[in-house]
Amino acid sequence: MTAPKHGAKPTGAQPSELMLTTTKTEKRVDTRLMAMHLGNQHRHVMALIEKYADKFRGFSQLLFKNAVGERNQGGGNPERFALLNEDQAFFLLSLSRNSDRVVDLKVKLIQAFCEARRAADQRQGEYLPTYHQLHDVIHSLACESSNEKFVHMNVNKLVNRAAGVEAGQRATLALPQQSMLIVAQAVAASAMKGAADHHAGYERVKRSLQALAAATHLEQL
Repeated sequence: MTAPKHGAKPTGAQPSELMLTTTKTEKRVDTRLMAMHLGNQHRHVMALIEKYADKFRGFSQLLFKNAVGERNQGGGNPERFALLNEDQAFFLLSLSRNSDRVVDLKVKLIQAFCEARRAADQRQGEYLPTYHQLHDVIHSLACESSNEKFVHMNVNKLVNRAAGVEAGQRATLALPQQSMLIVAQAVAASAMKGAADHHAGYERVKRSLQALAAATHLEQL
């Protein structure tokens, strides 16, 4: 089972699994899926969120979406739904009595968010070695410059573009993009070694990552 896209309406009654939606910064759960698991009307779920919106925002930004191209009950405006983070999802469930459905959904949420954290930890562990390798090389070339932090930032931007990664996306990368990020960091670190200074190192990184992006048909730098 795959997670619904932001504009797609979940289908099927009482799915056995609960799939999370990937945003740019974290995993969240679609309120339409929560309503489906609860056997509840989605409009009732949204009414609770609207009623206690300030409480929900105490945990994080309330992220609302519209089901593009779809109309609730065949007409009117596109159906509005929310993507809730872990704390918001459990707060929503705290507003309901502990029926069997609510307890089952709590279990599924715990499992889904635990798995998301394990996957994120694994991604971090796999890409961090090449990340540190790259930034150690940058530091060795730019440590006497007052602009060192900008050198780190600018090289990161080149790496992200070569790997097809948007800013703030690293924590939620799928395996193919994570692999590209690891390769891009290793290529950048190798390119910077032996450079006369951080200016020359930056240009060498740019050329090397341009070649990598061209070879993998990704965006040119």
